[in-house]
Amino acid sequence: MGRQGNSSARGTASGSSSVRKPSAAVYRRRRLIAGGALLLVLVLVVSGFALAGAFRSGSQQASSTQPSATETASGPAAAVTTPSASAPATPSATASPTAPATPTCNQNLVTVTAATDKPAYGPGENPLLTLKVTNGGTVPCEVNIGTSQMEFVVTSGSDRIFSSKDCQASSEDLVKVIAPGASETANFPWGRNRSADGCKAVAAAPGGGGAYYIFTAKLGSRASPKAVFQLN
Repeated sequence: MGRQGNSSARGTASGSSSVRKPSAAVYRRRRLIAGGALLLVLVLVVSGFALAGAFRSGSQQASSTQPSATETASGPAAAVTTPSASAPATPSATASPTAPATPTCNQNLVTVTAATDKPAYGPGENPLLTLKVTNGGTVPCEVNIGTSQMEFVVTSGSDRIFSSKDCQASSEDLVKVIAPGASETANFPWGRNRSADGCKAVAAAPGGGGAYYIFTAKLGSRASPKAVFQLN
């Protein structure tokens, strides 16, 4: 009995002595593995921050070179004055100088003259009466040489023989610009007939036989000097 108890005691002691503590080498390996894992984690964390910073930098660079529509409207890129296709620049209108209107001729500087194409006419020949208006001023000006202003008058002494206004069908204006010293002319063929105011019928005809007649040209209030001619 005493031996068995000793044997059991030795067995127990032997069993407890079989559970060994890790050696120093095992501890060193475990520490190396743990340190390597920690180093790997740190490398991954640092790499992650570096990649995130690179992505942020690239995004900012892309935003600075290619601003979005929102940034262009409200952010710093709004200061870039790039004309858009929908709002083209409109040039400011410049007023062109207006040419001054041509003045009406001063009546005191307008001369009216009368002439006939021949000094004397044989039987059956009709005189051609000519009215000429000349600008005696120093600048171009307008003159109304229409039938509303012109009149061809033939007299003999105190006898009023003919006026172009007596039977004039219409009265019209004709404004002409006449240069300084230049003239405008109008011709009227006279049929050697008498006329009366209102185009009343006149039976008598002007006499011939070498009688002299006077032609006066009128333009508005201006009258020409007398032009004398002879009817045979």
